[in-house]
Amino acid sequence: MGDADSGVGGTGGTDGTVHGGGLRAWIGSFTSGGGRGITTATVDPGTGALTALSATKAVADPSYLAHDRRTGVLYAVSETERGAVGAFRPTAEGLAALGAAVRVGGSGPTHLSVAGRRLLTANYTSGSVSSLPLAADGAIGADGPASVLAHHGSGPDAGRQEGPHAHQVLPDPGGRWVLSVDLGTDSVRVCVLDPATGALRVHAETVLRAGTGPRHLAFHPSGEVVYVLHELDPQLTVCRWNAESGELEPVAEVPVAPKGAPGAPEAYPSAIVASPDGRFVWAAVRGADTIATFSLAAGAEKPQLTGAVPCGGTWPRDLAADPSGRRLYAANERSGDVTWFDVDPRTGQPRRAGSLAVPAATCVVFG
Repeated sequence: MGDADSGVGGTGGTDGTVHGGGLRAWIGSFTSGGGRGITTATVDPGTGALTALSATKAVADPSYLAHDRRTGVLYAVSETERGAVGAFRPTAEGLAALGAAVRVGGSGPTHLSVAGRRLLTANYTSGSVSSLPLAADGAIGADGPASVLAHHGSGPDAGRQEGPHAHQVLPDPGGRWVLSVDLGTDSVRVCVLDPATGALRVHAETVLRAGTGPRHLAFHPSGEVVYVLHELDPQLTVCRWNAESGELEPVAEVPVAPKGAPGAPEAYPSAIVASPDGRFVWAAVRGADTIATFSLAAGAEKPQLTGAVPCGGTWPRDLAADPSGRRLYAANERSGDVTWFDVDPRTGQPRRAGSLAVPAATCVVFG
């Protein structure tokens, strides 16, 4: 497929699905950095090309998004000191706010996910995880969080790990446990979520190598292996996951970027994705501005770095696979674009196919 660079403000693809319920992409961005908030885009079913449809600044700095397939509602963090979340109902034209934004009881939320009838946020600045109730229609409870679980601890990097910094929170595939990744404490906490009250309680904490700064994790489709990506040291930690006991056991570390020549840019990994078929893992690496590919041909616990390609821009803050796993989308924050790649089905290597201008892009989700 040829290169297909597109600008914001297009009216849709040529397949006629803009108003017909085809696959949509939502792109978060930093409004404080010149972004348009949440951009709604159509996805061409044949090429994967994105075409911007509309944008909303209903919440400030919506740096991370989550789509609930059960209700169809899209959620966004407001990564600000006052920390909030917003809910949106997708429409033919874009997004309609589902009530006012709700405070999360923490500052600087960077990630959120849906766990049953609860919305979970990882609050980076305050180092906590919040649980908010969701109504049957997906609206967020106006009274705020039912639970705010504070993390405790620090790490050896005085500039980045002076205290806890929760960076990601998500349920395990079985929905029994909640895992929170903390960059400041070099650990992953496994929590119990009370379905009746929404209260979070720490069940276990897995301590990883000091100073690595874990940022995000991804489950292998088998549900038995977890890949933890580190921001402060370009490594991923391979862990066994026991869904019965709620235990996460580190078994190996794998470099995310090969050692460069003197003067090469430092690498700050940001996002990790496992392919739906369980054959590959991809990681976005800022600084190096690459997408690393890992083969799982030797087994889910033995990822092998097989190559890296340019991310199509600079500072890839997020990386997402489309539902088919045939394409990858990198949200390149500093160059202000979302670049998409076709994935070689044999090798897993991404090949750049096009891009969409999105200032201060931070996140891509599909629905």
